[in-house]
Amino acid sequence: MKQVRLFKIMVLFSFLGLFGCKDSDPSKWSSSKIDKWFEKGEWLNGWQVKPDASINRKEFAISYFKQKDRWDKAFTFLKENDLTKMELKRYDIDGNNVYAPFSEYLSKEDTAARYEAHRVYADIQYVISGRELIGVAPLTDLKDVLVPYDAAKDVEFMTVNTIKNVPATPDSFFLFFPSDIHRPGLKDGVNSPVRKVVVKVKLD
Repeated sequence: MKQVRLFKIMVLFSFLGLFGCKDSDPSKWSSSKIDKWFEKGEWLNGWQVKPDASINRKEFAISYFKQKDRWDKAFTFLKENDLTKMELKRYDIDGNNVYAPFSEYLSKEDTAARYEAHRVYADIQYVISGRELIGVAPLTDLKDVLVPYDAAKDVEFMTVNTIKNVPATPDSFFLFFPSDIHRPGLKDGVNSPVRKVVVKVKLD
């Protein structure tokens, strides 16, 4: 009798475990469930900057649940530091798993910037001060490869079929995954000074 009861308990826990795994796997979620999770914003860890509408919510949800610790460290870093006063250098948040280089520059002409994509890291790109345009396109819109993938730098450069530029200001941030081609640093009307942080999150 005890063995039968033990067997039933084991079956119940196995069922609950499978159900829980499915519930925590965003690849199986509906679009509405992903939107509800994303818009609740708990993953921001208190950082009060809104995500840009261009972000692929499903891809981010899948990555977040797979590498929650890394994403939490990234957003906590953004929340807890005065980004306007950080030195212009690389900050190691979690070694090579999560790090953040800061930079200042003048926004560029279209002809001085190239579309790029990464394979190992995702980018959290945030304009701390100033404004620029960022060209965004899905990897499926790739036209020609200009510079083949460099594994040491985790970057390749290309052209795209459809040009779409999105304003980047201190009001919002961008997320770019390997499926996202992007061309940051473009002038928005006039060449102007920009202060920016790019938090790199390893995806393995």
